[in-house]
Amino acid sequence: MHLTQEVSLLYLQLMEKELTASEELKLKWDQLQESLAVQFGKKPDMNAILMLIGMRELGKVMTKVKKEEKVNLMHIAVCKLFSQEGYYRLIGTDKDGWPHWEAVKKLPFVNVFEQELFLKQHIVDYFEAIN
Repeated sequence: MHLTQEVSLLYLQLMEKELTASEELKLKWDQLQESLAVQFGKKPDMNAILMLIGMRELGKVMTKVKKEEKVNLMHIAVCKLFSQEGYYRLIGTDKDGWPHWEAVKKLPFVNVFEQELFLKQHIVDYFEAIN
């Protein structure tokens, strides 16, 4: 069975019952990954999706990316995602057009699992907002 069929089957099964918030997030996350896999030819992990968001926010498509640039692109993405709830504020851009952010308030998660869920939810929300 192809991933698309598995996601569709999962979607149908979940629609038959009331979804919990975590089930709904998992479904939306899987659908997002599948959609991006169709578009880019490979199922992206969270880091790849963060880099994609970072490039979109930077306004540049980069084909050759150095390690430091990858980290910076993911930082742009995380700041953009969390700025929607007031955790970061854009303070400006440098001479090369790279945005710079300021932490405004403490993030709510206390462990890596909570951080991953928080990120996934904000990534899903980001793509829903631009589509």
